[in-house]
Amino acid sequence: MWKPTNQPNTPSRPNEPERPAPNTPMTSLTSEPASMPSSSPRPVAATAVDQATIGKSLVIKGEVTGSESLYIDGRVEGSINLAGNRVTVGRNGVVAANITAREIVVLCKVRGNLTASDRVDIRSDGSLTGDVIAARISIEDGAFFKGGIDIRKSGQQPGQKVNGEDKSAAATATSTSTTPAEPASTSTTAARA
Repeated sequence: MWKPTNQPNTPSRPNEPERPAPNTPMTSLTSEPASMPSSSPRPVAATAVDQATIGKSLVIKGEVTGSESLYIDGRVEGSINLAGNRVTVGRNGVVAANITAREIVVLCKVRGNLTASDRVDIRSDGSLTGDVIAARISIEDGAFFKGGIDIRKSGQQPGQKVNGEDKSAAATATSTSTTPAEPASTSTTAARA
């Protein structure tokens, strides 16, 4: 009983007139739902493909450069230069390096200077000890930050003068100082009086 039913259907499927009729409704039905889910996963897949990952057990000492985004869940010591891309220090990541990227997200511990052409984001469990140069910065409640901040307009280069003033010289003077800025200015004012 099962064999005769399958045998007649098998010869009828190869016939061209019968195939387009079932495929036409199936195609229209599957194309509508497929278009919606396929558009959503594509950006997610593209993001995952364009991002390299340093796993929990990896330790890298030296210079990391490239042309894709990077997710660090292990240890990196040295320097990271991924201009135009995103660097994310994951929840298990520990970085002792200067980082240069378009966007930097700190979820764990970073010791070094960060230079971002767009933004630096220090999340609530993140810890940063070092100076930040960026167009935008976000520090969530609970995050630890110790260092200086130099906010630059997008596209502004280090050392570029804004309104006739060299911002990098002022930032270098404040970031290299070992004493807080307020007590130094207070003692200078007291000495002049």
